Amino acid sequence: MTTKIQFRRKVIVIVLLCVAVGGAIVRQRATPGTTTRDIATLLMVLWVPIIGNVIAWLISKRPRRAPRAPAVAAPSFDTTAGFTPHARVALTFRKPGLPSQDVPIAPGEYRGALVVDKEGFSARWMVPAGEPLERGKAAVLDVEYLSPEVARARLPQGADFRVLIGDSFIADGRVLQAL
Repeated sequence: MTTKIQFRRKVIVIVLLCVAVGGAIVRQRATPGTTTRDIATLLMVLWVPIIGNVIAWLISKRPRRAPRAPAVAAPSFDTTAGFTPHARVALTFRKPGLPSQDVPIAPGEYRGALVVDKEGFSARWMVPAGEPLERGKAAVLDVEYLSPEVARARLPQGADFRVLIGDSFIADGRVLQAL
């Protein structure tokens, strides 16, 4: 949908283009050195201020690429050193919206962000084998922080947090003890 101003601008561009084309035709047919040829040249020059706007419009329509970020390896957990707990937490996994998805949390390693206010701290935790966790019930687990010195300052004993995996908050928690 175009506004009145956009419509008027289009009309002005079209009129000036027609004037310039008309000036070019008259200039081509006029004899050199006559006033008619000079006026036709002037009419052609009226188009020059619009050229910049047309070029800017064409450039704005060109698809743009997202700027490439420098290739920096994201920090990750050291898998060779094993699991080193930094805190003991109580996690309560939220029940899903669909009853068919209400299954226990399987044993294994999980990674996510522990979110306090608007800050998130990368962490991982282990669900022990043979002890699947039920959703809606609090479970005590050990958590390893990716950056323990930063996370410990914002996650002291008694701090409440939410667990973010992907784009969904899947659990609520509280720090029981710093290890």
